[in-house]
Amino acid sequence: MATEPASEFSFEGPAVYEEEARRERVHGISPWRLALRRLKRDRTAIVFGVLFIVVVGICLAAPLWANGPAHTGPFKNHLTETIVLDGKKTNVVDFDGTPIGPTWQGRFLLGADTNGRDTAVRLLYGGRNSLLIGCGAALITAFLSVILGTVAGFVRGFTDTAISRTLDVIWAFPVLLLGVALGTALSLYGLELGPISISANSKLIPILIIAIIYVPYMARPIRGQVLALREKEFVEAARAQGASPLRIMLSEILPNLSSTVIVFLPLMIANAILLEAALGFLGVGVRPPEPSWGTMIGDGVKHILAGPHLAIVPGVMLVITVLALNVFGDGVRDAFDPRATVRLEH
Repeated sequence: MATEPASEFSFEGPAVYEEEARRERVHGISPWRLALRRLKRDRTAIVFGVLFIVVVGICLAAPLWANGPAHTGPFKNHLTETIVLDGKKTNVVDFDGTPIGPTWQGRFLLGADTNGRDTAVRLLYGGRNSLLIGCGAALITAFLSVILGTVAGFVRGFTDTAISRTLDVIWAFPVLLLGVALGTALSLYGLELGPISISANSKLIPILIIAIIYVPYMARPIRGQVLALREKEFVEAARAQGASPLRIMLSEILPNLSSTVIVFLPLMIANAILLEAALGFLGVGVRPPEPSWGTMIGDGVKHILAGPHLAIVPGVMLVITVLALNVFGDGVRDAFDPRATVRLEH
């Protein structure tokens, strides 16, 4: 029995046409909206991003807690004072130097240190310093990396060689070793560059140290991306229209680097906070009596037997903050990855 020839046109059903319509809508969306859509679907990244915002908000509210329930400041000592705990008067610091542990009430919520200072208050103010240094260093790193990477990748020649070899010198040193060396040198005399003078106690010292150390880790990938972008058709078209190299870098190259900078920024902030904590732990970061999570961990380790909370509390805050930034940064990286699979479900 002869079979009928297959029809040239076959009916595939409404589901196929609906899928094709969805694909057309997705292809018409800008890359930024696609990245935002991917990030919204990554609930883990969103949760950890909100967690980081909560940590920042709590640290920014440090004066409210210090002037309210705590009734003290980050530098005020209470060595000779007592506090009523469970109906009994208890010394803030015993005669043998053992500080009071967490009281879980307004005053000395997380206990006191060996100088009788409120640990919770110092934790919040220390968080402000750690976040300020981390965010400030990351922003300076991004700014310098974009300039150096763009100029090196676009201009090429001697300029590229000079910038790349300078970055290689910084890259050759271990991060912590270079940070300790620079921190030790600048903590003695500060920094003087012509009319610019920065005192040794300024927070700008650790900010600049961390920013310079991490420039190669961001500038080298940006340089590689610029090397690829300078060969694209839109750059050739701008050259053909007579655009100057500076105009091409500003109007054609830099806008295409924005997603790379956004992906790097959360991870750079996390690394900067970790390095600041390490420098503070080693005594070359924030100068006492200013608190930071690193200096608090360093002081707590010295008295780990008398007051374990002195090292545990800032350590937990540091882990939470860095973990939140890393998970959120991974989500941002996946969202901006053009090779990621675009799910069409709404």
